[in-house]
Amino acid sequence: MSLIKEVTLLIRKEITLEWRSKYALNGILLYVISTVFVCYQAFKSVHPVIWNALFWIILLFAAINAISKSFTQENKGRQLYYYSLVSARAVILSKIIYNVLLMLLLAVVAFFAYSTIFKNQLGDPALYFFTIMLGSLSFATVLTMVSGISAKAGNNGTLMAILSFPIILPLILVLIKLSKNAMDGLDRSVSYDEIGVLLAINLMVITVSLLLFPYIWRE
Repeated sequence: MSLIKEVTLLIRKEITLEWRSKYALNGILLYVISTVFVCYQAFKSVHPVIWNALFWIILLFAAINAISKSFTQENKGRQLYYYSLVSARAVILSKIIYNVLLMLLLAVVAFFAYSTIFKNQLGDPALYFFTIMLGSLSFATVLTMVSGISAKAGNNGTLMAILSFPIILPLILVLIKLSKNAMDGLDRSVSYDEIGVLLAINLMVITVSLLLFPYIWRE
């Protein structure tokens, strides 16, 4: 079976399982909307810089809640069954793609809820929305890789925090800067460096995942 077919089947499996239960997705959506509402009730109106930082904090914690259980929710028997049927690269690619789709959905819901309830003027809405999509992609790739490593190391939450912090910190700083440029309505050429950095981080993380995960998967 080809890699593309394996990935397609695994993504379909992930979507089917999520659609049957819906508990995780509904819980995360409730978390996002309730957090936005609490922020609005607490602050009513804030400086645009704080508004921007709050949004990324909400989205980051939503991403952690959504993706951290990507591998831990599957028991060893199911993982052994996957090992006998598909390649390790198909497993990690399917997890990354599924989590990207999930994060894009959460990001769109969070953005519209946040901008509707907690209004703020955006100088370049299209660039800001593009930044959100790029940030969702980045969170999904990084946290999926770290979740896979953590799961194979005994589901150690401390290990996940240690591994993700060096990547998430510069990532969130670049995202805040890029989205601030969009809020200020600066010329888009000013943001090319930040966009290039984010794309490079995603490419690097996906490459490392494809190279490293097959060795972890054997354990």
